[in-house]
Amino acid sequence: MTVTGRFSEAAQCLRNAAALVITSGAGMGVDSGLPDFRGNQGFWNAYPMYERLGLSFIQAANPEHFEQDPHFGWGFYGHRTNLYRNTIPHTGFHLLKTWSDQFSLPTFIATSNVDGQFQKTGFAEDQILEVHGSIHHLQCTTPCSQDIWLNQETFDIDENSMRAHSTPLCPKCQRVARPNILMFGDYAWLHQRSALRRTF
Repeated sequence: MTVTGRFSEAAQCLRNAAALVITSGAGMGVDSGLPDFRGNQGFWNAYPMYERLGLSFIQAANPEHFEQDPHFGWGFYGHRTNLYRNTIPHTGFHLLKTWSDQFSLPTFIATSNVDGQFQKTGFAEDQILEVHGSIHHLQCTTPCSQDIWLNQETFDIDENSMRAHSTPLCPKCQRVARPNILMFGDYAWLHQRSALRRTF
């Protein structure tokens, strides 16, 4: 089948669809300028300072930093928070939203991304399952409770040392807060916000 034929077939499927289910991973954000961290080389291309420190993505994205050296832990996640806040979703996101609206299709998104780009595009929270959580929400590192709250913190990062000048605190116990994200070797992630979307 030709490329034109495949496009025509896809358009026909969309016209006949009863719902729109979107699945996405790291590749969805690349055209917006977001790194996908594929392999150490991809991670180090995005974060050369970690190559100098000899750290892989798995080592940088580890919850132990929030317990042992929270300023370093928030160096990585604070930098990413700033990056995701400043990123404009590319036209592919808007095209999906246009299809959803134009064809009046019930729409549901399942994504492993934690960047919040679908929400920025205009999709409602209850349409989105963020399988690994969201950088735009926080929880207690301990955790002292099951509370999850919006990340409204401001992050100032020293990019030479990848350390944050300050760290958010849990409003209940005043210990360090962390992103509500499933990290590597993570046993403290509060999953109920993501689990809530699994029931749809």
